[in-house]
Amino acid sequence: MILTRAYLESGLLQKAIAQSKLGKLLLSEAELQASIQQTLARQKPNSDIWLFAYGSLIWNPIFHFAEYRTGTIYGLHRRFCLWTPLGRGTPDNPGLVLGLDRGGSCRGIAYRIAAAHVMSELTIVWRREMIVGSYVPTWVKFYHDKQVVEAIAFVVNRHRSGYAGNISFDATVDTLATAKGELGSSADYLFQTVDGLNSVGIHDKPLLRWRDRVIAKQQGI
Repeated sequence: MILTRAYLESGLLQKAIAQSKLGKLLLSEAELQASIQQTLARQKPNSDIWLFAYGSLIWNPIFHFAEYRTGTIYGLHRRFCLWTPLGRGTPDNPGLVLGLDRGGSCRGIAYRIAAAHVMSELTIVWRREMIVGSYVPTWVKFYHDKQVVEAIAFVVNRHRSGYAGNISFDATVDTLATAKGELGSSADYLFQTVDGLNSVGIHDKPLLRWRDRVIAKQQGI
């Protein structure tokens, strides 16, 4: 199944999570809206906002945006640090997805959402990214050429049980090569992210290394 805007608008994701072991972590619609309002509190009312993407939001954003730019944020890096027993894995064989974790830097995309659509589009994003509080919405400085804009980034929540901590390279490869859920495999998530980054001229060496090792493991090499 492909994650779509209609699926998020329907509430089916919430229902699936409510019936799973993650149900106790499920945030209500009111809690999601409160989180959005809290995040936007530092912004001027009725202003455009920028949203930083580093993983699946690059190749499957499903929200409406006015433009995007490629650039870099500092102090955070992209890595597989979040377990997912739904979507890209199962409770018996959880998958892994990307998060922003402490240290380093990360190249990605910043999307500009027009002021008139901020609440409707962030609601879609929050239902997707924040439904069980796996991330902390954080304002970061996004550097594009000689310009700097403030953007919202989803930083992994180290206090949630899904945080993978210092998982080893080999353990990451094993999970990515074998885990599969309703939204597809963890391997496909990796491959699609690599392709999405490549399409905007970003070549992430750690992801390329994971991709090569996952392919080799799946081929029994």
